[in-house]
This record gives sequence, C-alpha cells and structure tokens, in this order.
Amino acid sequence: MTQNRLKTFALIAALAGVLSAAGCAKKVAKATPPSPPPPPTAPTATLAANPATVQQGQTSLLTWQTSNATEISIAGLGTLPPSGSRTVSPGESTTYTLIAKGPGGTNDASARVTVNVPVASAAPSPTDEELFRRNVKDVFFDYDKYAIRPAEAPTVENDQAFLAQHPGIKVLVEGHCDDRGSEEYNIALGASRAESAKQALVQQGVPAVRIRTVSYGKEKPFCTEDNDQCWQQNRVDHFAFDR
Repeated sequence: MTQNRLKTFALIAALAGVLSAAGCAKKVAKATPPSPPPPPTAPTATLAANPATVQQGQTSLLTWQTSNATEISIAGLGTLPPSGSRTVSPGESTTYTLIAKGPGGTNDASARVTVNVPVASAAPSPTDEELFRRNVKDVFFDYDKYAIRPAEAPTVENDQAFLAQHPGIKVLVEGHCDDRGSEEYNIALGASRAESAKQALVQQGVPAVRIRTVSYGKEKPFCTEDNDQCWQQNRVDHFAFDR
C-alpha cells in the first residue's frame, strides 16, 4: 500500500509540474493605444463686391462667408462676424482683402472695387470777342485835348500787338468827352480823339480797313458825377469789338 501511494503522489506531482510549465508559457495580450484626434479643419473664406465697378461717389456692397474661423477682419473695416455684408464707397480703385484665422490655420479672400473717376472736360476756348475784351484797353485824354499823351502810348502799343496777332478782328473806336462844353463842340472833339487812336494804330501796322470810328461826344458818359475823377473817365477812346 505504501508503495502504491508513493507512486500516486509522484504521478500527481509530475502532472502538476507539466501544467505549471504550460501556464508559464502562455503569452499575455498587449493593450492597443487610442487613435490620436484629427487635426483642426482649416478656415474657408469668400469675399465678393457688387457692383465691382462704380463711378466716383457711388457705393458697392461687400459680402463675405467664412467657416472654421475665430477671427475675421478686412483692412479698413476692422473685425467682422463670420458672415455678413458691408457698404463701402472708395474714393479710388481698391482691393479689399479678408483674413480668416482659426485653430486650423489662416485663409484669405479678395475683391476689387474699380472706381471710374470722371475726366474734367476742357474749358471751352474763349471767343474772339472775349479775347478782345480781356486784352484791348481804352485810351484816356487830357482836358480839351485829342492828342494821345505819352503815358497812354504803351496802351496803344499793346492794343496794336493784340490786333496784329488776331487779323480777323475789327475794332470800333468810340470818342467820348466829359459834359463840359456844347454838344456840337464835344462831338467834334470826340471825333478828333477817335481819329487820333486810329492813326496811331495804323502807323503801327494795323490796316485802316479794320478800324471804324464814331464820336459820342458827351452823350454816353461812363460816369455821371460832377468832379475831376469822373470827368477823366469820360475823356476816353473806348475800343469796342466790331462785328
């Protein structure tokens, strides 16, 4: 009996050793790490101008749309909401650029507003009569005289130079007097004054056929006050554009 028990214990011990060895050889499964989160989505941005071409002083409507952006701005307009519109009135052609920033990066969009600036029309050329009035000056006389005094000689020369440069213009020389003396005397004096100016122009090269004369005496005064200053204004050869 004792030997049988010993054999049984030995068999059990051997079996236990085999099972223990098999258990030690079994591999343990490794744990799988979690997947990394996806990267942030990049922003998108669009910007449009309507109308894209305007006349100076008119307006255009900027319209924008963004996504995945936390900061939106347009230079000159400041910080903006993710989408919207804004009226602009640029004084000159301008390109507007929208910047959209977010965790996924930066994106931009542009829209150009072309401004047509009106071209100033050229001033019309002055007529011969307007040029005549600007450049031809009257000649004044001393009391009861019809000779052109030395101080008026430069005026006659300037008048002659203008008429020489504009050969198509004719001139009417009006002789005037102050109101002292009779009508008959002043008509004659005015005629002499007008003739003096005509001859001075002719001597400097203006054809006589371009010059007419008339005397108004004291009939058409330029000043009606009774003093020396007023009388001087009326002792004059007035040069008028002759049609």
